[in-house]
Amino acid sequence: MSNSTVPRSRAEAETTEKTPVASGGATGPRSKPSGKLSLKLRWRRDRVLLLMTLPAVALVLLFNYVPILGNVVAFQDYDPYISDNGVVSILNSPWVGVENFQRIFEDSAFWQAVQNTLVLFFLQLVLFFPVPILLALLINSVIRPRVRAIAQAVLYLPHFFSWVLVIAVFQQLLGGAGLLSQLLRDHGYDGLDVMTDPNTFKFLVTAQAVWKDAGWGIIVFLAALASVSPDLYEAAAMDGAGRWRRMWHVTLPALRPVIALLLVLRVGDALTVGFEQILLQREAVGPGASEVLDTFVWWNGVRNQDFGYAAAAGLIKGVISIGLVLAANKVAHLMGEQGVYKK
Repeated sequence: MSNSTVPRSRAEAETTEKTPVASGGATGPRSKPSGKLSLKLRWRRDRVLLLMTLPAVALVLLFNYVPILGNVVAFQDYDPYISDNGVVSILNSPWVGVENFQRIFEDSAFWQAVQNTLVLFFLQLVLFFPVPILLALLINSVIRPRVRAIAQAVLYLPHFFSWVLVIAVFQQLLGGAGLLSQLLRDHGYDGLDVMTDPNTFKFLVTAQAVWKDAGWGIIVFLAALASVSPDLYEAAAMDGAGRWRRMWHVTLPALRPVIALLLVLRVGDALTVGFEQILLQREAVGPGASEVLDTFVWWNGVRNQDFGYAAAAGLIKGVISIGLVLAANKVAHLMGEQGVYKK
């Protein structure tokens, strides 16, 4: 047997490991790097990347965070005509405290706008949100790459149309003088004008959103599907799983993190259901059926020149949206997903 001793454990081996030092060949414990760089070294390493991001950071601060200071007009009887300088107008406008918020809570038109906004949100969450997922699964199941590319391009094309063009297309199809109404009259039936019917307006808005933006959502889910390893499908097929079982046990679990993230963002955007789209059709169906929070703020702030009142409504909407994001993100964490940010 050799005279050398063998350490009894890995920990003992690490503690007995020695390194030569400068004097005489004596041994000492091996030093380990701390792994934490100083601020100076990190600056020298990343200064190019940091300098490249400075313009983007400046733009975000200028257009996203500096305007937040303007929410102070929600507590004022703001008059922009006091001075040509907006800052001077804010400083010289009379302070009214929470009077604007009291007016909002007593305004039936505000609560009607809240109701219309929530109804539109739930309709789009149920009828619109699953559509890009289903279309992505359908396109991903197509074997021929050429057919897949053509289908994706056709579905994605309406995203580039303006809302004016989208509403014009629906007017030509579903309006009082549209194609559907003319076909009904040619066959002895009464005409149909969906574009001016307040009862079907919310479904009309949802259909327009699906036709215009479903192709945009497909891209995100197809990118998530592209990251799924083909070995998982092959292993599932060897275990006897059919197409539906492979989709249920392989495809959908791969999409679940993306679905959870987009759902959190969609819930946070619940009170924003399409300002331009609804504003263009507001006069056709009346404010009772079409007024949402964004058009309510625009109508009172821009048209009626009641800037403090409109700012108070917008501030309420922003606070509720932040609360919805935090709540939805908490639910995502409880489901085991990352959400917008980690715990």
